[in-house]
Amino acid sequence: MADRVHPTSSPPRSADASQLPPKPDHPGSESPVPPPATYVIQVPKDQIYRHPPPENARRMKNYSRRNPRRSCCCRCLCWTLGLLALFLVLLAATAGILYLVFRPESPKYSVEDVAVRGFNLSSASTVSPKFDVTIRARNPNNKIGIYYEKESSVEVYYSDVRLCNGALPAFYQPSNNLTVLVTNLEGSNVILSSGVHSALVNDQEKGKVPLRVRVKAPVKLKIGAVKTWTITVKVKCDVAVDSLTTSSKILSKDCDYSVKLWD
Repeated sequence: MADRVHPTSSPPRSADASQLPPKPDHPGSESPVPPPATYVIQVPKDQIYRHPPPENARRMKNYSRRNPRRSCCCRCLCWTLGLLALFLVLLAATAGILYLVFRPESPKYSVEDVAVRGFNLSSASTVSPKFDVTIRARNPNNKIGIYYEKESSVEVYYSDVRLCNGALPAFYQPSNNLTVLVTNLEGSNVILSSGVHSALVNDQEKGKVPLRVRVKAPVKLKIGAVKTWTITVKVKCDVAVDSLTTSSKILSKDCDYSVKLWD
């Protein structure tokens, strides 16, 4: 009988070092941090520009291009605006200084008397009245005189009908002066409509005839030794008289005026 052979256990093979897990450097050290992930972004080919688009390129070229003529015009415009601003500042400062030095005040005007001649209302066709209007002009300024120039006008209206007209005399009014002017006004063949004639007769019977006196006078101011340009003064006075006779009396009056600095 053959003997049974029992295999003997072979010694264990040494494991490959490459298959063994790495040993930590120190017993308590952490595992190594893995490398950061890498992302790939895909951009469409038609959106990749190696050069700017044609429209942007033309715009950039226009911006970068310098026009000497345009630059010169811009500089001239800037200088002009700067000089104009400086002139306005100097003008305002001069006007302020003159105002503080001379303290200008507005002249005062009023109608003191109205005498009427030749106003015949018995005929409704035409009238040719004559008015003697007394105007009072007062200059309250201490250092300013007033030159009243030619080509002035004085007119008297009833409603919208001009009854007569005339002019003021040319004269010089010094400072702190009161001047009373008597102007002779005449009307020639003034046509009165039936409605205006009836209203005028009715007002005279009531003893209150409303009239309007308009004065337009070109003047020049004398400020120290300087004479200004021509300034137009307009005066409007609403006057009510008791009758259209030489002995008429003023019942009420209200005067207002305006100044036009430039023609």
